[in-house]
Amino acid sequence: TNGKTTTTTLVGEILKNYFKEVFVVGNIGTAYTGVAMDTTESSYIVAETSSFQLETVDEFHPKVSAILNLTPDHLNRHHTMEGYVNAKKNIMMNQTTEDFVILNYDDPLTKAIGETAAPQVIYFSGTQVLENGYYFADEKIFCSENGKAEEICSAGDLKILGLHNMENIMAAVAMARCVNVPMDTIRKTITAFTGVEHRIEFVTEKRGVAYYNDSKGTNVDATLTAIRALEKNIVLIAGGDGKSQDFAPLGQKLAGSVKHLVLLGRDGPAIAEAAENAGFESITYGSDMGDCVRKAFGLAQEGDSVLLSPACASWDMYDNFEQRGDHFKEMVRKLGV
Repeated sequence: TNGKTTTTTLVGEILKNYFKEVFVVGNIGTAYTGVAMDTTESSYIVAETSSFQLETVDEFHPKVSAILNLTPDHLNRHHTMEGYVNAKKNIMMNQTTEDFVILNYDDPLTKAIGETAAPQVIYFSGTQVLENGYYFADEKIFCSENGKAEEICSAGDLKILGLHNMENIMAAVAMARCVNVPMDTIRKTITAFTGVEHRIEFVTEKRGVAYYNDSKGTNVDATLTAIRALEKNIVLIAGGDGKSQDFAPLGQKLAGSVKHLVLLGRDGPAIAEAAENAGFESITYGSDMGDCVRKAFGLAQEGDSVLLSPACASWDMYDNFEQRGDHFKEMVRKLGV
């Protein structure tokens, strides 16, 4: 559900640093069909695939697949969580025992998928030491085989923040190792990686306040991930097309991390209701993105962070999340110092 674009981008960077012909395609922005005629037998394709695309796959057969996590999203299309999960599982439809699937050990849904998967299963975990697989412990990422662990890197070596990004990195490393990329190449790539635009992207600092663009936070779980990454003293801008989500989990997690909630868009009131039901009352409405940014600027104090992480799709106000994120950055840069 979350982390696909960051992981796809990172896998692409790793492979480009080792193989001659690498194409990064799919839901990330370049259609697979747009490069198909340029590929050869020696090409490596890194494809981000959405549940919408996976609904109708027939002969799609990746050598290595990954399901990073599964949380409620696009239920206005898939109707039930079971339907959504089944669409995601189609990524393995044609995989065999000669192939690999990378799965999140900490997510009950993805862990369960591994118990009956046809391809070879490789788990990663952000919370548990694994006998076999990749795990994050003591602020370091390890690869373990039969209980023998090799350190890959420390969190301090990396340029991207948050446990969710440690998980993305582990998944990317696992995928690259499945196609025999040397660990030295992998280490050099992941320690140089600065992240992806619109994913907890640092924009600027003004009056001691840091501004972050997480416009790709289009569902509740993605916004909770961004809140966890920044931890506290957050002025959160949220709202948009809620895609029939339940905002209660977001409302319950605001206290202690978010100081003020600035809302916009069609489903801003639904987020406000969830927040108020959880006892959170520091809520302001903005008429548009510019108004929200100006209000956040007025509310934030030195040491705070202003975070755009809408927990909603952008379609009620923008063509896409990129346009929304670009507008946020434009409005931030126009603020007075």
